[in-house]
Parts: sequence; structure tokens; C-alpha cells
Amino acid sequence: MNKNAFKPVLGLIAIILGFVIYKHLDLRTMTLKDPWMDALYIITLVICIFLLFRSRGQSSKELEK
Repeated sequence: MNKNAFKPVLGLIAIILGFVIYKHLDLRTMTLKDPWMDALYIITLVICIFLLFRSRGQSSKELEK
């Protein structure tokens, strides 16, 4: 399967998770509404961003060859 097909999906997931985390963050007290769920959201966001940038690096290396 084409790895480039996952980039828009991962990007959309990262945007949605970032928005949810922002909405759950109370800026006055710097606390989260549901810490356990938000921790899961943050971990998933980091994994999505890692996969996005990792796939970007691999595609640029393939172009150099």
C-alpha cells in the first residue's frame, strides 16, 4: 500500500487531537479536564507527528537516490 496515502489521515488526526487538547486545557490553572484521557491524546498526537515527519524524511531520501 502507498505510504503517502496515510499522510493526510495522520495530519487530520494530529489536527483534531491538537484541537481537543487545546479545548481541554484550562489556561488559568494550567490543568486538563480529564488528565488520563488527555494523556492518551497527547501520546497519540506525538506518535502521529513522529510518523508524519519520519515518512517525510524517507520520501526525501528516496528522491535523492
